[in-house]
Amino acid sequence: MPQKEIERLQAVHRFLNLEINETGELQEIVELASELCETPIALITLIDEDTQYFKFKVGIDLDQNVREDTFCAYLINGNIPMIVEDALLDSRFVNSRYVAGVPHVRFYAGAPLITHDGHTLGSLCVLDVNPRQISYAQQHLLKALAKRVVQIMEFNFSLHIVKKQFLQSEMKLQSFFESAGVCHLLIGKEMEVIAFNKTMADFLERVYHIQLYAGIKIDQVFKYKQLDSFLAEYKDALNGVSLKYERKVNYTSETVWWYVTFEPAYNPQGEIIGASYNAIDISERKHNEEQIMTQNESLISIAYIQSHELRKPVASILGFMNLFKMNDYSATKEELIMMEKAAKELDNKIRTIVNFTEL
Repeated sequence: MPQKEIERLQAVHRFLNLEINETGELQEIVELASELCETPIALITLIDEDTQYFKFKVGIDLDQNVREDTFCAYLINGNIPMIVEDALLDSRFVNSRYVAGVPHVRFYAGAPLITHDGHTLGSLCVLDVNPRQISYAQQHLLKALAKRVVQIMEFNFSLHIVKKQFLQSEMKLQSFFESAGVCHLLIGKEMEVIAFNKTMADFLERVYHIQLYAGIKIDQVFKYKQLDSFLAEYKDALNGVSLKYERKVNYTSETVWWYVTFEPAYNPQGEIIGASYNAIDISERKHNEEQIMTQNESLISIAYIQSHELRKPVASILGFMNLFKMNDYSATKEELIMMEKAAKELDNKIRTIVNFTEL
């Protein structure tokens, strides 16, 4: 077996053995993918040497499947989404038992789950029992959600590592703190920064021009409203309350959507000795969700124009044509002016529809 596949399998089993809340954000992402792609089935899958595992799912009761009989197996060696509009027309899948038999899958769209070090774990995929297509915006969103899935899984693995390291060696948090793409702070009971990672240090230097170091107090880092909000959540963490939320923050030079966890930090005796602050930039996901919402609103507006506002000018034009036929295709100037007015109204409605499609 190639070394690269051995390393991929090690990564897969690392996450297969990870305990993740099945009612938490990963399940919400599966439900969101199903809703936004308008498919009855959505899955987060992990694929090892022989088996495909359905870790989070909507619309299907299976927990696992034989790898050789799966759509997702074809994603393992690539880094781009795979779309199958009609499985009966694809020689790779036409004989699959899930195409030929229950649930009679016809449509598949999957985005690979790729770790920060390049290992493909499985996929975030959506399926339908009817042949269909998926828009570019929906494909882009599926890719963004797949990135978010990996971020959450790596984030949870980081937390798992830090708990083990904390019990074994006091505050040796290097592996946790250097998780790719995540800002980490560990703060003591006197508001002092105990540890931080490079991602956090680089971000604070960029937006606040603050040089972070062990021992600096939080009120030397944050000011005004940011400080008030941070301190309120910090005090909750010291009182044993765990917080999780999404928040949009406007900085001087940029705007960022954050997914934040603020949790109490414990010593081996179970005593709270500070607070752990962790933040992931989810701006790309939020941007893509907004694009999908805008697209859906445009489609609703187009449908309304087509079903209501186009009928009047079309009916007027057809009425004039019938009148002209009755008069042996002759018309008065007044009739032609009125028909021209109806034609211009129809043209304006069509231009409105075209403008919606260009959003």
